[in-house]
Amino acid sequence: MNINWAGFTPWTSLAGGLLIGLAVALLILLNGRIAGISGIVGGLLRPSKGDVFWRIAFVAGLVAAPLAYRLEAALPAVSIEAGAPTLIVAGLLVGLGTRYGSGCTSGHGVCGLSRRSLRSLAATATFMTAGFVTVFVVRHLIA
Repeated sequence: MNINWAGFTPWTSLAGGLLIGLAVALLILLNGRIAGISGIVGGLLRPSKGDVFWRIAFVAGLVAAPLAYRLEAALPAVSIEAGAPTLIVAGLLVGLGTRYGSGCTSGHGVCGLSRRSLRSLAATATFMTAGFVTVFVVRHLIA
C-alpha cells in the first residue's frame, strides 16, 4: 500500500472535521435534532407542520458549501470508476440500508457515536464492514 503524500491534508481534514462537529453540536443544542442526512431529507418527503424550514436550510447548506468553496479554490476532480447500473444498484442498497439501520453514516457514525449509542456503534460497525467487504470483493475477487 502506498500513501499519496501530495494528497495528505491533515490540517484541512481537521478543519473539516471541526466544522462538521460544530454544525452537529449547534443543530442538537439549538434545535434538539440529530444531523442525520437521511432523516432530514426523509422529513422533507413527508413534511410536518413547522418542521420544514430548518430541513430545507440544512439541505441548502449542504448544496451551498461546495459552491462557496469553489469561489476560493478549485474543486477537486471527480473520478467515478463505475457505470450507471452499478451506481443505481449501490444507491438503492444504501437507501435500503439506511431504512433497515434506522439512519445513515452521519446520524449513526457522527452523532450516534458521539452520544455513545450502542445501537449506533453496531450500525457503524455493520456499514463499515459491509463497505470493506464490498471493496475487497469488487477490486480483488471480481476484477
